[in-house]
Amino acid sequence: MNLFDFAHEGGFEILGFGSRGVTALPLTLPDGEAHVVCIRLAAGGLLGRHPASVDQVFVVVNGSGWVRGADGEPTTVDAGTAVYWSAGEEHESGTDSGMTVIVVESERLIPHLP
Repeated sequence: MNLFDFAHEGGFEILGFGSRGVTALPLTLPDGEAHVVCIRLAAGGLLGRHPASVDQVFVVVNGSGWVRGADGEPTTVDAGTAVYWSAGEEHESGTDSGMTVIVVESERLIPHLP
């Protein structure tokens, strides 16, 4: 068993695509079928618009904010919300008050919609 402490600050700053106030802490290395990252957006943070390199699931675990997909329309997200973007889909996310998300990326993710 291995324990991961991602509750504290750490990781690296994301600056690409006009991003601001964003840090990423990898929980797995990109050497397998899936890659898992904890991303923190500070109050006023923006993870700028970019294409998804592979399929990804964006799971909000704390706070709230908004996401935009291919259509560019903002959608509010809160803790307990998950968003799926397919490979190549343009998207961005942001928050006024702060948000922590877990992102799972893989070549082939099949979303399970209840």
